[in-house]
Amino acid sequence: MERVSLLPNNATASREGLPSRSTARVEALAKLPVFWGLEGKRVVLAGGTEGACWKAELLAACGAEVHVYAPDDTLCDVFADMLLRHAEDSAAGRARGTFVHHPQAWTAGIMPGAALAIADCEEEDEARAFYEAAVAAGVPVNVIDKPAFCQFQFGSIVNRSPVVVAISTDGAAPILAQAIRRRIETLLPQSIKGWSMLAQSLRDAVSARLHPGPERRAFWERFVDRAFTSVPTAESAADLVAEADRLAARRRETRGGPGLGKVTLVGAGPGDAELLTLKAVRALQAADVILFDDLVSGDVLELARREAKRMLVGKRGGRTSCKQEDINAMMVTFAKAGKTVVRLKSGDPMVFGRAGEEIACLEAHGIPVDVVPGITAASALASRLGVSLTHRDHTHAVRFITGHSRKGCLPTDVDWRACADPRTTTVFYMGGRTAPAIAERLMAEGMSGAMPVVIASNISRAEERRWHGTVSTMHIGISEIGYDNPVLIGVGSVFPRGSAESDMVAPNDITDFQPQRIAI
Repeated sequence: MERVSLLPNNATASREGLPSRSTARVEALAKLPVFWGLEGKRVVLAGGTEGACWKAELLAACGAEVHVYAPDDTLCDVFADMLLRHAEDSAAGRARGTFVHHPQAWTAGIMPGAALAIADCEEEDEARAFYEAAVAAGVPVNVIDKPAFCQFQFGSIVNRSPVVVAISTDGAAPILAQAIRRRIETLLPQSIKGWSMLAQSLRDAVSARLHPGPERRAFWERFVDRAFTSVPTAESAADLVAEADRLAARRRETRGGPGLGKVTLVGAGPGDAELLTLKAVRALQAADVILFDDLVSGDVLELARREAKRMLVGKRGGRTSCKQEDINAMMVTFAKAGKTVVRLKSGDPMVFGRAGEEIACLEAHGIPVDVVPGITAASALASRLGVSLTHRDHTHAVRFITGHSRKGCLPTDVDWRACADPRTTTVFYMGGRTAPAIAERLMAEGMSGAMPVVIASNISRAEERRWHGTVSTMHIGISEIGYDNPVLIGVGSVFPRGSAESDMVAPNDITDFQPQRIAI
């Protein structure tokens, strides 16, 4: 993954007053998730408890040769029954992995050459001794339920092998990991196992037919579409090989060229990544190039494909910005090079997002373009306030209006008399710098100065701030909220009434609870 900032004269975001963005490819990890091949490897396991039994079954399921060190009188009934059943299955050729039971306590001599060492030790001294013996032999070690003596951890598992999903909370909340596993279980159909096995069997055939890069990725994206919408059949393999042949034929028709890519305009919503649509996430994970606005949150970008080139094409009022013509040219250039391009826009791309200009440009060059809608800021504001923008007892219409013209001043081509209608809810986008002028114009057209107003910035983000007041005090509100960050102004009787005051709130009162951000 690359991240490139496209600003005039190679100016950096921080120098021009734009929010700085981390260049790290991956956020900090508590532990490195590693899937370890154990087929035919010797693993030592000390202890005969039920906890040790579960670890033994897990290791055997990976094809390991599990050496169990536990005197007969310490082997619990569950463990003894499991060993007996496994022996019967092995005789019938149905078992995976092997068990060797040593009816004796472990010693340091069992460690050398082992792939892993696991123990269930009741006493702290024994746990420490086991840990030190394994470390001295250079064997990765885990003592069950004793984090101080663990070099690695076992996570909760969703098993659709060869698809395996493991969840870890770094030992902080095992119950949470189990809850996450249950959620994932409901999302992954059982048929994924069959599709993943089919993918294994087809990989060589596909690699022989299709070139690395966009061509193969296009094939596997279509494969994924099938995997989540159907069950594999006897004809699936032949159908997929035929699909690979069609893609290869298309390449030959274009004389080995990359072919034409596509562009998807994706709404990133107001900032909270949980407000993204599933289709938006799919588009981000399929992208070769992501051209993103400055207002797109880092949490949203974190969901994108790691290998995608990310290019900041920020456009902010009153600040150095990438020209629209340059953005159009980049989309055309990348698409003609065969790339899958995502134009990632804050909110909804079809609401004050210049989507019409970009679509017209792409269509003029014959480039396929799709649109994935997003939650616009006005909808997010309504949900955060718990109000409906329309109400049969108060308002019968809602208007979304840009707060400034191309020249940066109050727009002159707006029907201000209609905006002053007390039965209409009006939401002004990008109106921070013109807020006082908006208030004056509304009152000049007959709106009461007591009409409720809410001004909000950074909606749905950790830095969200809101001010409640009236049209006549709107100039006070914008001075408190400021306009360095995205500002939305809501005017209408649907909004809460009250004296002029501001507050700062966290976007999720449970998962993002931070006391210093509540009600100042």
